[in-house]
Amino acid sequence: MTTAVAPALGRRRPAFSFGRWLEREGVFSWLMVAPPVAFLVALVGYPFFYGIWISLQNRPVAKAGEFIGLDNFVAAWHDPVFRLVVFNTIVYTVAATLLKMVGGLGLALVMNQNFRFRNLTRALLLLPFIVPTVLSTIAWQWILDPAFSVINWALAYTGLANPGPSWLGNPYLAMFSLIVVNTWRGLPFYAITLLAGLQTISPELYEAATIDGASAWQRFRYVTLPLLKPVIFIVTMFSVIFTFADFQLIYVLTRGGPANATHVFATYAFDIAMGAGQFGQGAAIALSMVPPLALIILAMAIYMRPSKS
Repeated sequence: MTTAVAPALGRRRPAFSFGRWLEREGVFSWLMVAPPVAFLVALVGYPFFYGIWISLQNRPVAKAGEFIGLDNFVAAWHDPVFRLVVFNTIVYTVAATLLKMVGGLGLALVMNQNFRFRNLTRALLLLPFIVPTVLSTIAWQWILDPAFSVINWALAYTGLANPGPSWLGNPYLAMFSLIVVNTWRGLPFYAITLLAGLQTISPELYEAATIDGASAWQRFRYVTLPLLKPVIFIVTMFSVIFTFADFQLIYVLTRGGPANATHVFATYAFDIAMGAGQFGQGAAIALSMVPPLALIILAMAIYMRPSKS
């Protein structure tokens, strides 16, 4: 027994090696996660919590803040313009997201087919998404201008309307125009992402469904849609977030007008904070978009979760 124990007692623990420590799976994983987490804390977490603190204050420009609790949120809820902003944001987000979903899925299905110049077409499809938002919006501002609009020129030339409508001067047409421009800009993101999802579906599944007598619609409904469901959820979630918090497109085209008809959370919060100099009220309006956005994402996650077999 003494002979068996002696070698064990004589063993030494290996000396600490920094290289071996870094190669450990847990340490390496945390080192890879740490930089993006620090980035999020610095550029997202701190402004978010600082915005919450400002929203609880009466904070006019160039003056010290005074803690007032939830008064800014109560005042916003009793503001008729704020209620209009809530309605505008919901209409704008739902309409644009649905149009991008349907149009993007259609484009993805077309781009997934074999035809001449397919790669060139896919590259051109990305142009609306690549061009900077402000530049493309200024181009749309010219397209929708009542005096120089190419759309109004076409309507007058064909005799359908002369003079043409004021696309950005009418409350309903202004919102319609914003939805169209947002849809045009967001379609490539939807189409390319869904196209990537379509190309992961095995052709053998379609062949088996065809052998079983499934029509084109049945193959789309029972093969394509179920397998594409996770991708649709991800791209729709991103689209809802981007559209809900849209600022550049709306502010360049209409600045929330006419008569607050196109104000959404982001543009109205900016006007109150920077235009009226009420930082606390502006922060409260901006933070008011967080609960409905979280509920929308939660509802989508529940609806799109995989069913248990």
